Amino acid sequence: MNCKRLLLLSFLTIIFFTNSSAQQKPNVIIINADDLGYGDLSCYGATKIHTPNIDKLAASGIRFTNAHSSAATCTPSRYSLLTGKYAWRKNGTGILPGDAALIIPTDTLTLPKVFKQAGYATAIVGKWHLGLGNTVEKNWNEPVAPGPREVGFDYSFIFPATADRVPTVFLENQTIVGLDKTDPINVDYKQKVGNDPTGKENPELLKLKSSPNHGHDQTIVNGIGRIGYMTGGKTARWTDEELSFTFLSKAKTFINKNKQQPFFLYYALNQPHVPRMPATMFKDTSGLGYRGDVIVELDWCVGEIMKELTYLGLNKNTIIIFTSDNGPVLDDGYQDEAVTRSNGHKPAGPFRGGKYSIFEGGTRMPFIVSWPGNIRPGTSDALVCQVDFLASFAGLFKEDITAFKSDSKDVLNALLGKDKKGRNYLIEQAGALAVIKDNWKYIAPNNLRPYAELTATELGNAPVPQLYDLSNDIGETNNAANQYPEKVKELEGLLQQERSKQF
Repeated sequence: MNCKRLLLLSFLTIIFFTNSSAQQKPNVIIINADDLGYGDLSCYGATKIHTPNIDKLAASGIRFTNAHSSAATCTPSRYSLLTGKYAWRKNGTGILPGDAALIIPTDTLTLPKVFKQAGYATAIVGKWHLGLGNTVEKNWNEPVAPGPREVGFDYSFIFPATADRVPTVFLENQTIVGLDKTDPINVDYKQKVGNDPTGKENPELLKLKSSPNHGHDQTIVNGIGRIGYMTGGKTARWTDEELSFTFLSKAKTFINKNKQQPFFLYYALNQPHVPRMPATMFKDTSGLGYRGDVIVELDWCVGEIMKELTYLGLNKNTIIIFTSDNGPVLDDGYQDEAVTRSNGHKPAGPFRGGKYSIFEGGTRMPFIVSWPGNIRPGTSDALVCQVDFLASFAGLFKEDITAFKSDSKDVLNALLGKDKKGRNYLIEQAGALAVIKDNWKYIAPNNLRPYAELTATELGNAPVPQLYDLSNDIGETNNAANQYPEKVKELEGLLQQERSKQF
């Protein structure tokens, strides 16, 4: 009997310490907003809009002032976040249509695979926009693969591209949710399919008018014109006002299901990307029109995640990273009063440009890291980028990824507030390429257009070299290239060095 008790005690001890060891690994949630600017949050200086939940998150952790996405548009930015590689190294990583094939190789190391190797349950909930399947032509009425699961996510609940592109449906893992097989979906980006009304032919049916010449005048779904043509799948089509609640519910369900083991959740919010159609409870709450309202909605979603973690007792063992995929834009295809009701609000804060721009407004992001009890609250000027998540978390888990060629740098100490420098330099992408090093920024000369009329965005392009001292000229107003030719030569050499690397 004593022998049996001893064996039982030993077994229970092993189980206890095994579980304790697993629980010591922090859960990680990356919350990635869509088109949210540096100046869109009150903790980053906004005075016309208030984001109390994100402010609370910032107060509990580190608010970074020199953090970046790698690109000024969504697809390349998200590609870099998940792969640890600059998107400009790979063809076909521009803004994707809704029917694009998967652009992440399934045999490459990815951020969710780093977590899986460390024993984590992994999930993506929200926007994907990295392609699905092996070809553009695909049967949406059967499981669609490869996709998120093949690049490392155990669970996925997504929409394929963006909310302004068809197909306007949810995919849970590989299957469209709520699809009636007797009403099959067909998608085409070249010519109209089926008899669904379009914004161009039936503008009287629109509850949110499209801006001229933006392309949001094709198939109408939920009273909103989209990019691309779609027919069928009537029972599977989403309602825009319910998007945030649906994604939040799925995120909370994943957290609850995996509360007894370490988990990684990539929570890819849709707000404030167009079409902006807030839920009724958020309409007219910001004073800035629908764009402001969906930022209030976004802030509420973040608060709900924080509440859920606290309720489950997971808040002190969960790292939350909040950021955005690229800079802000006001008029990006719909007449939603984002411009006329801006009321002096500056979405990019003190920076020049915005979404699509090589100026800092395109890639300088709100970036908050919270880990209660492990990170001392404060502000950091360290240079960090979303491309660094892969190497940083591999470093946290002591995973050797030296055989994997990437642009990701281990800046874990900077993310935890133990290093004030971060990476040595960074390449930014927005059509043109730029280099940031020691608060100097070099923009390579190019012949691209300098201004986007449709979105009223300064793109930062010029046929001559541009050099800005960001320590004294954060708004990039004084081109100092002629004053500092040696600095131009140094940074131009760095860019050439990066371009010559073979991946």
